Amino acid sequence: MGKQNKGLFSSLLCVLGLAIVLFPSPVSAIFKEQEKDRIIKLPGQPPNVNFSQYSGYITVDRKAGRALFYWLVEAPVDRQPASKPLVLWLNGGPGCSSVAYGASEEVGPFRVRRDGKRLKLNPYAWNREANILFLDSPAGVGFSYTKTREDIYTVGDKRTGKDAYTFLVNWFVRFPQYKHRPFYLAGESYAGHYIPELCQVIVRGNKGVKNPIINFKGFLLGNPLIDDYFDNIGTHEYWWNHGLISDSTYQDLKKFCPHETFLFPKNECESALSRAYSEFADVNPYSIYSSPCFESGTLKRNLQLPLPWKFRGVDECVVKYTKVYMNRLDVQKALHADVSLINHPWASCSSVIRGKWSDSPKSMLPIFKELIAAGIRIWVYSGDTDAILPLTATRYSIGSLKLETNISWYAWLDDHFQVGGWSQVYKGLTYVTVRGAGHEVPLSQPRLALLLFNYFLKNKPLPATMPS
Repeated sequence: MGKQNKGLFSSLLCVLGLAIVLFPSPVSAIFKEQEKDRIIKLPGQPPNVNFSQYSGYITVDRKAGRALFYWLVEAPVDRQPASKPLVLWLNGGPGCSSVAYGASEEVGPFRVRRDGKRLKLNPYAWNREANILFLDSPAGVGFSYTKTREDIYTVGDKRTGKDAYTFLVNWFVRFPQYKHRPFYLAGESYAGHYIPELCQVIVRGNKGVKNPIINFKGFLLGNPLIDDYFDNIGTHEYWWNHGLISDSTYQDLKKFCPHETFLFPKNECESALSRAYSEFADVNPYSIYSSPCFESGTLKRNLQLPLPWKFRGVDECVVKYTKVYMNRLDVQKALHADVSLINHPWASCSSVIRGKWSDSPKSMLPIFKELIAAGIRIWVYSGDTDAILPLTATRYSIGSLKLETNISWYAWLDDHFQVGGWSQVYKGLTYVTVRGAGHEVPLSQPRLALLLFNYFLKNKPLPATMPS
């Protein structure tokens, strides 16, 4: 380019820049909002970070003052993030933070070191294969907030799903480069409700739309709560056949608990569950062969399920380190978290929200059937050492769908020629078990979880022979 051309080019750039300043377009305003959410650097972050991060709030109900906190971790630059799909990760509880669990001890790029000050890279982070969006939901969980106090005491499935959909619609306005991009959902536990319910809203909203903004393709769901009846039957059976409970307690559970609500059992079922939990002793029900974390003493023996923030396993108290880190003011500032609107220390889960949960359908199976009929990709996986929502519960739920089998039960192999678990491919759904994994599969078996995620995105059955 000659000097004259260079001068002309520079002049054009100056005119363009002046035009943007004097007459800002909606597009430039949008990207300005996006840039406000860019994370420059997290305190204690290692030096070799080669991916972009954003975090902040999306308002989902202006009148009530509800806003949900998100953390976007894009794929590394050398892996071409613009070519990668977008995956929204949701943790369950209900009332637990996706930043606390999904991002900080499962599929996110960092792990908090024991000192609560420094971060280390996770070599099995899922942003190797996709751009990962973590969402704290519902309002009142993690850094998400509401200005209407009653919201905390009246929350349930319906409003959580509605707010999550509103979040997505508004998030795509702030991040238009992700519009029409292949989009997936992933999560675990009570996300067995969150994800199918959100999927149903998206699928119905996209019906008849040729090029939908939310280009939804499918979901990946781990150790999920799907159906109260089958989850009760399968869970208590798992406890008994793994020697965790006595014969008499098992008989009482079979007699009094099958038709009880999984989250809030009553009467004789409460008594049977109380005996079962006492018989567990100090075994970690989230990963029965792993050492427990005694952060809050022994296993909480009450009439509810052992709460995840009271009893952890694997790598000692991982979430304890995260709690220290997330309560630092410099970390909150770097994440653009408005703690003045939270009015309490950051916590991994909200016991208030769980205790006040207002609506929880007894079964997600009707939604599964609708989504299968719509051609949505559905993969469900189970860590086989989880006693909270074990593989027997999930297999009973899937079996009740009476789906045609495409590939019968087989042992799948990892990239080291070892058995990674077992799988069965149905017409409309793929089921996978992960050997030696607990309730949080990516925490206890991170390499296998990443391999599973990779095959899910490719929509290819896990290999029965060594991958080429």
